Amino acid sequence: MSENVLTGAWPVKAIRAAEREAMAHLPSGGLMRRAAAGLARRCAALLADAGGVYGARVVLLVGGGDNGGDALYAGAALARRGAVVRAVAGVQDERVHRAGLAALRAAGGRLVELTDLRDRPPVLVVDGLLGIGGHGGLRPDAARLASAADEWRANGAVLVAVDLPSGVDADTGEVAGAAITADVTVAFGSLKTGLLAGDGAVRAGLVEVVDIGLSFPEPPAARLVTAEAVSDWWPRPGPNDDKYTRGVVGIAAGSEQYPGAAILSTGGALSGPAGYVRYAGAARDAVRTAHPEVVSARSVAEAGRAQAWVVGSGLGTDDDAADAVRWVLSTDLPVLLDADGLTIVSRDLHLLRDRRAPTVLTPHDREFARLAGDVGPDRIDAARRAARDLGATVLLKGYRTVIAGPDDGPAYVVAAGVPELATAGTGDVLSGVIGSLLAGGLAPAEAAAAGAFVHGIAGRLASEAGPVVASRVLGRLPEAVGRVVS
Repeated sequence: MSENVLTGAWPVKAIRAAEREAMAHLPSGGLMRRAAAGLARRCAALLADAGGVYGARVVLLVGGGDNGGDALYAGAALARRGAVVRAVAGVQDERVHRAGLAALRAAGGRLVELTDLRDRPPVLVVDGLLGIGGHGGLRPDAARLASAADEWRANGAVLVAVDLPSGVDADTGEVAGAAITADVTVAFGSLKTGLLAGDGAVRAGLVEVVDIGLSFPEPPAARLVTAEAVSDWWPRPGPNDDKYTRGVVGIAAGSEQYPGAAILSTGGALSGPAGYVRYAGAARDAVRTAHPEVVSARSVAEAGRAQAWVVGSGLGTDDDAADAVRWVLSTDLPVLLDADGLTIVSRDLHLLRDRRAPTVLTPHDREFARLAGDVGPDRIDAARRAARDLGATVLLKGYRTVIAGPDDGPAYVVAAGVPELATAGTGDVLSGVIGSLLAGGLAPAEAAAAGAFVHGIAGRLASEAGPVVASRVLGRLPEAVGRVVS
């Protein structure tokens, strides 16, 4: 399977077209057999980890569509290996996939009622209730099965979703009502955009793509960022480089009231590829003490030349702060705006829309709302919408970070972080490392994606040692860069 299909995500329309093209060259039912075989292999591996396939109790939750058929054929394969497989229908029995049910029965499996399983809890549950065409929450009968699945999962069962968790919108990730929460989602042919961010990502658990022979003529709508991609993007010094040619990043952050923002932002920049970090602002004494290698000045106008600027964290929103933001935005250099910088430009969005040089915005949801309205359930679409409207690259923070540029290229999704990164000051560190990447010559979307990825790895490393705070994330950032950038 190509890296493009492993990391790219497409909307339902493109996936349906790819499926039709594949089915035109396969015997009837061939695509479903491929999907079921891949699903069965993953389920068997999970059962092996839990003590073995033979004698393991498996419950299939089946609907009336192809996902139900996938689950039934996979269940038949497990039953032939000695698993005790029972199927429960979330629809009327006559709507269950007939050929799949016949295969299950021939292998020794059975279709039963939910009440028949009350005293026989499974070790593995397979969710085949709804496929990629489903919209809205689960209907009552299916919702009842989802509730039972939650109980089984709470008692130790592993839940595997077929293609996507039932009740999750395949395009947007919206969960509009009752839905399945999976430990593992086996996606057929490609990732779905609804699995990458927002509620869909939370419900999907670990997502694995099974190759069923789909090909896509058009580029993906979104791409999951990998360590290999970040390593390829990361600027590296050559034998003839000096501190200036490696890139000079200017940091306008922090204040007398919030010197920590300046320390964290400059620290993040020092862990990036730039060869020179300049600081401009009222926290220069604190920065000099924490980072003696950083050159400091009183204002952005006095800071000297730079190849990129990072502005906003802890800066304040008074007239002096607004003047600093406007001065930096008036240059023809790449600029990253965070925190107070976002608040300042939200008062006059023409500061962004009229700008021709690259701009990177790093809002959380509330900051995003001031710039572009509510995020809504579709986080990828929201980031792309804001990027087009504002003429900037938008990094939308969250459990899954989404990066979208103002062009029509794929959005990037970073899944490297941990929820514990949602704490004060970690965004300051992130801004610094992205600014360093911009100064090193990386394009805005890739700089934002690479910075978010190594920042996420640093957060994971910090979480292994106890509570996550920004200074500990900063302390693990060089190690994170070293692990990713080989």
